[in-house]
Amino acid sequence: MKAMKVLFFLGIAATASAQPAVRIGNTDIGGVVTSAKGPEAGVWVIAETRDLPTKFARIVVTEGRGRYLLPDLPKANYEVWVRGYGLVDSPKVQAVPGKIVNLTAVVAPDARAAAQYYPASYWYSLLKVPDKSEFPGTGPDGNGISPGLKTQAQFVELIKTDSCWSCHQLGNQATREIPKALGSFDSPAKAWERRIQSGQAGGNMLGGIGRIGKDRALAMFADWTSRIEAGELPPAPPRPQGVERNVVITEWDWAGPKAYLHDEIATDKRNPRVNANGLIYGAPELSTDSIPVLDPVRHTATHVKMPVRDPKTPGPDKPLKSSPYWGDEAIWDSQANMHNPMFDERGRVWFTSVIRPPENPDYCKEGSSHPSARLFPLHRSSRQLAFFDPGTQQFTLIDTCFSTHHLQFAEDANHTLWTSSGGGGDVVGWLNTKMFEETHDEAKSQGWTALILDTNGNGRRDAYVEPDQPVDPTKDKRISGAFYGVTVSPADGTIWGSILGFPGRIVRLNPGAHPPETTLAEVYELPWNNPKAPVQGFSPRGLDIDTNGVVWTVLASGHFASFDRRKCKGPLNGPTATGQHCPEGWTLYPFPAPQLKGVTDSGSAEASYYDWVDQHDTFGLGRNLPIATGNGEDALMALVNGKFVTLRVPYPIGFFAKGMDGRIDDAKAGWKGKGLWSTYATRAMFHVEGGKGTMSKVVHFQLRPDPLAR
Repeated sequence: MKAMKVLFFLGIAATASAQPAVRIGNTDIGGVVTSAKGPEAGVWVIAETRDLPTKFARIVVTEGRGRYLLPDLPKANYEVWVRGYGLVDSPKVQAVPGKIVNLTAVVAPDARAAAQYYPASYWYSLLKVPDKSEFPGTGPDGNGISPGLKTQAQFVELIKTDSCWSCHQLGNQATREIPKALGSFDSPAKAWERRIQSGQAGGNMLGGIGRIGKDRALAMFADWTSRIEAGELPPAPPRPQGVERNVVITEWDWAGPKAYLHDEIATDKRNPRVNANGLIYGAPELSTDSIPVLDPVRHTATHVKMPVRDPKTPGPDKPLKSSPYWGDEAIWDSQANMHNPMFDERGRVWFTSVIRPPENPDYCKEGSSHPSARLFPLHRSSRQLAFFDPGTQQFTLIDTCFSTHHLQFAEDANHTLWTSSGGGGDVVGWLNTKMFEETHDEAKSQGWTALILDTNGNGRRDAYVEPDQPVDPTKDKRISGAFYGVTVSPADGTIWGSILGFPGRIVRLNPGAHPPETTLAEVYELPWNNPKAPVQGFSPRGLDIDTNGVVWTVLASGHFASFDRRKCKGPLNGPTATGQHCPEGWTLYPFPAPQLKGVTDSGSAEASYYDWVDQHDTFGLGRNLPIATGNGEDALMALVNGKFVTLRVPYPIGFFAKGMDGRIDDAKAGWKGKGLWSTYATRAMFHVEGGKGTMSKVVHFQLRPDPLAR
């Protein structure tokens, strides 16, 4: 008896099931999870508290004997429970750090109850896509598929990241069921038609479904939800295995119940030690001009407000029709429409942000002496630049002739900031931030270029033919397209971007000695319908690059793809280098979620929005680790030696990231001193588990050496 008291005093306990001891400290909670079937391995233990300034949760996975350890918990009262595939949530237990808490898991009473916890992509895989034989589409008087869709793959592109899935999940409970609040309808198709008109994105959703073929698309989605209502279930996902059980997830609420996030930033990608232990900043896009700010040390969530230069800057649309969650209320009110934040080397936070109405100043336009305007004048831009200095608490707004969307700093003496323009515009723009600091001349400090291929093969930029003209072997050729993702190669300083569409392209931009006059592009199409490509894939979205110059991008076909220019065998310029000239540079990895019904090609129902390369091993799985946002998987998806490690966020269900970064807070602290940062970034936070009132959360991923490490 005396020995047992000593064991408990030291934080060591033997369980009733004779499991080996779990060692805890006075800031930990640990124990064993068992069910009627015995110890439960690979399930999550969740501890959540509202005692801190903002809502806080920490989540770990049980090891092979069902043991768990929640480390380094702030002093508070916690609710602790078990969630896992094959289970339903266990009753919540009250606990405080420093205690052994053995938990009883609850086996799901049936397959339908178990499936309620499955990721959205598994449910979306039940969607029946029209057969290949139905393409090309024959329009509303034929098979209902848009005549513009020539192949099944183009149809899949639009029901994935380039339309239906670009802003929120499909397959979560909110979308696989018809909300009762919508009302009564003559058919499920009519219910779907009404559903997509709801709220401030209703116009965009109607436009998106029109590109597919409205009546056929509505019938497809109606069939999907009707079969689910009748009891059809997806296959079960696997429980966390291997190093997936070593992951520690921490969450903090930030923003507000009506706001959504695009993404967050914790540090400078070029140097992940910038802003160590510092504040996390978010970009709330259309939803609000209040930038959420998290202090992960003090567990506080605050905000700062992004200004605009011109008060006439337009805001978001009004609701098309009432929402089942918010009625006729316009919950989004931003003018700045902030998109992608990025830290610089001085700890300032840069944003792509609207500062004025779209009409450009005269120096951007035809007739201007600006070097870029002389070559390619621009009359409108939809989003510009801004940065926030945490030291002075001041914003600086910077007008740009080119539209901005994502942004990335180069590792050069000028700290050049390169931007994509999203879905519109035929140029790539940049800001010489060193020059701007010295002169505060926003016109002089910026430049932009059209995308010019060296199709005459002489190694320099010459007169060119336009995109709608055939290749002229005596001239260069301009290609049409806007960068969506953008990144800068640490290997050679070139700029890479993705261009949306089908089959989609990535572009390499070499600025040369005197941009924009010397800037040349190379274009590489995705290997679709190319007999030389072993795997077919299509339609990139986000992209990043490793330190060797290998580009990584995520595809609507359900693949994670790499492109290694060093593998190209043929000429990289000249009249034949127009897109399909290097299939050997591509390697495609299908995501692990099931494929859509009716699709037999390689791929997955998963459709990732963006990806990021951990160039500096900020997570713990190695340098140059490519990680995709598993938008239907409730996860980040790390590719390790050709196999996926799923960093799943089990609570609240509906994790949907649009970005991530990794920070090193203390290089000497091992796993505790580094980790990945992301945020719930769905536009529909009210679709996430908890429904209306659920707030976006910052998510911190850390990797222990084992599931019981303290």
